[in-house]
Amino acid sequence: MTSRERVLAALRGEPVDRVPIVEFVIDPKVAAALAPGARDVAEASDRLGLDSVGSSATFRRVAQHGAEYVDEWGVRYREGPQVVAHPVAGPLRTRDDLRRWQPPDPEASHRLAGLQGVVARYRGRRAILFHHRAAFMWSAYLVGLDRLLELFYDDPEFVHELFERVVSVNERVIRRAIRLGAEVVCLGDDYASNSGPLFSPAMFRELVLPYLQRVVDAIHDEGALAVKHSDGNLWPLLDDIVATGADGLNPLEPTAGMDLAAVKAVYGQQICLIGNIDCGELLSHGTPAEVDATVAQAIAAGAPGGRFMLSSSNSIHASVRPENYLAMIEAGRRYGLSPA
Repeated sequence: MTSRERVLAALRGEPVDRVPIVEFVIDPKVAAALAPGARDVAEASDRLGLDSVGSSATFRRVAQHGAEYVDEWGVRYREGPQVVAHPVAGPLRTRDDLRRWQPPDPEASHRLAGLQGVVARYRGRRAILFHHRAAFMWSAYLVGLDRLLELFYDDPEFVHELFERVVSVNERVIRRAIRLGAEVVCLGDDYASNSGPLFSPAMFRELVLPYLQRVVDAIHDEGALAVKHSDGNLWPLLDDIVATGADGLNPLEPTAGMDLAAVKAVYGQQICLIGNIDCGELLSHGTPAEVDATVAQAIAAGAPGGRFMLSSSNSIHASVRPENYLAMIEAGRRYGLSPA
C-alpha cells in the first residue's frame, strides 16, 4: 500500500498492511533536527516516512508589537517557545462588537497557498491533511474562553450568533481546501481539560454539537474524511462526537484518562482512533527504550480490528526530544505490521 492508501483505509475501517504513522503538528525545530535542510515541516514529514503531510490556512499578521501580534481575526497573540502562539485578547465583548466585526475573507488568495504547495509536491503519495476548526476555539479566542463559557449560561443566543459567524468562514475555507486536494480535515477545537469537558453534555449538544455536525457533514459532502481532535478527558462527550460520523478521533491523551484500550473497547468499530503516545512527559523527558515499549503497548491495544493510527498525544512540540520522536516512528514501523 502507499502511504495515502494506508491512511484512507484506516480511517474507513478497511484492512491495512501496517499501522499508519501520522502527526498533525510538528514543531519546526524538531523537524529541522530530524530532517536537516528540509524546506518545511511537510518535507521533513516526507523524509521521515510519515504517512501524511499537513498544511493549514494562512491568517496573516495585521499588526506586530514586540512579541505580540494581531491576526486577521482580530485576535492578539503572544509568541513563546512553542510553534503555536498563545491568544491573549480578542476584539469582541458585546453584540455591537460582533455586528461591527469583519471576519477574515475565506476566499483570500493567500488563505490556502501553503496547502497548494503541499498538494503539488505530495498528492497521490502521502495523505494530504488539512488542519482547521469548526466554531468553538476561534470563538473562545474572539471573546476569551472564560467569557465564552459564561455566555453559555448567560446569553446562549449570543453564542449561537457568534458561532454562526465563525463557522460560516471556516466551512468555506474547508470546502475550498478539499477542492484543492485536502483529503483529511482535522478539526482542532479543544473541548476538555484533563479533568473533563469544559461544559456539560447538555450544553455541548445545545451549543457546540450543531456546528461540529455542520462541518463534519460539509467535509463528507466534499468527499473528504473528518478527524475530530480535542485534548483532555472527552469521555462524557464521546457518544455525541462519534455520532457525528467523524471518521477519526485524536489524540486520546493518556494523562487525561483517555485509556486507549478502554476507548477501543467501546468505540473502536465506529471511529478510527489516532494516538496516543504521551508527548508531555514521555517524548519530552523519557528514553528511546521507554518510547519503544510504550509504542508496542499502544499498537497492541489499538491495532486489533483496524481503525487505528499512531501519533503523539497532542503534538510534537518544541520540548520533544528529537531522538524520542525518531524512536516512536521506528517502533511504529517495527510493531505495526499487518495489524488487521
